Amino acid sequence: MHTARIIVIAALATAFTTVDPAIRAEESLIPNDMVYIGQGPSIMGLDKEDAMEQANTPARNRIPRYHIRNRTPAHTLNDESPAHMVFLDSYLIDKYEVSNKNYGAFMKAKGHGAPAYWDDPRLNRPNQPVVGVSWYDARAYCEYLGKRLPTEAEWEKAARGPDGNLYPWGNDFDPAKANYGKLHDATRPVDSYPEGVSYYGVHHMAGNAFEWVLDWYDPRYYSHLEPMVNPTGPAKPVWIGGTGTYVDMLTLGEKRVIRGGSWVAPEGSVRATHRFWNHPLNNSYGVGLGFRCAKTAPPEIDQRIKEAAIMTYVEMGRERFAEAQQTLAPALALDPKNRELLDLRQLIEQSMKRP
Repeated sequence: MHTARIIVIAALATAFTTVDPAIRAEESLIPNDMVYIGQGPSIMGLDKEDAMEQANTPARNRIPRYHIRNRTPAHTLNDESPAHMVFLDSYLIDKYEVSNKNYGAFMKAKGHGAPAYWDDPRLNRPNQPVVGVSWYDARAYCEYLGKRLPTEAEWEKAARGPDGNLYPWGNDFDPAKANYGKLHDATRPVDSYPEGVSYYGVHHMAGNAFEWVLDWYDPRYYSHLEPMVNPTGPAKPVWIGGTGTYVDMLTLGEKRVIRGGSWVAPEGSVRATHRFWNHPLNNSYGVGLGFRCAKTAPPEIDQRIKEAAIMTYVEMGRERFAEAQQTLAPALALDPKNRELLDLRQLIEQSMKRP
């Protein structure tokens, strides 16, 4: 009897250890509706000189309307400058803008009030992004799910990728890859425009709905930055007039940053470096003001990736390349866009082809 019990326990243990560790890790640590973005440096902003040089560039290749902002305070004209490096810890960010369906579930669970445009038939289909939310509404939703709003730096890294692209898909503007400028009569589903996703697989980082981020807005914030780790924006807001490019100059107050452009905003607003601002209580900016959530990545993800990479190098040193592929798989399952891991996989494949 005792021997049979040991055999059963051993069989169960073997079954557990033979479950694909990549699948188990991915399911337990990274929600299906979020993507993991690994720690490391990231470029943020755009040098003023680079933008101004566009004046002599053919229109089809130009970064549009950088220095022509309608009715905008002069000191905000260069708020994207200078380009600078930031260092971010690993984090998770929603693949999609928060949908009406998911926001409706939050409203029901918490008794939270409806956003503006909730009854607008153009904008209230379940799979469209929720719009007409204030910064406080967005924060409340994210906290309800154990998340938070992304910082401006996190948002921009998710949009630009490791190469610092000007648009989620690259450096050349493509009107077929974003919902902007009233090309459609409303927002599009949160999982639409798959050809316009960012390097990390995040949808609608250009157009569809402006997105609240965590940071206070200061047009001069970039100009006095030193190399920063996990920046969260100015410690204090600045007092500024106007809510952005199109809105009157009479709305004064402290602003939060909004990013990404919207279905009604012009081409220039969908560039990944473009910064807008709005009062945190204002929920009706251009019938296209939504958000997505983020959260700090569990430390277990980085640890598992590191351990898998070390074991991969060990197996490669032994010239056991099939085993090296297996040990690398869990790391790539967690971080499929990691350039170092992808290079390592290519090296293994090349080694396996050698006679």
